[in-house]
Amino acid sequence: MPRARRTPLLPTFGARVRSFRLERGLSQEQLGFKAGLHPTYISGIERGVRNVGLRNIVELAAALGVDPGGLVKGLRPDRRG
Repeated sequence: MPRARRTPLLPTFGARVRSFRLERGLSQEQLGFKAGLHPTYISGIERGVRNVGLRNIVELAAALGVDPGGLVKGLRPDRRG
């Protein structure tokens, strides 16, 4: 069975957050305020260096006005080895 193409999980998730944020005309600071998260945490998410927990995914989705599934749809583990 062919393997699904692996995508870098965290950077892909971060790019989705950034895309939704920019579509809504929000700064990282504004998104952080709406989601109850620090702007530097938002920056880390968008740069793909933060592994976001479920609660924060739900908070981000609510702040962005999207279903949490929209942030993670189609993502696959990027296991090494």
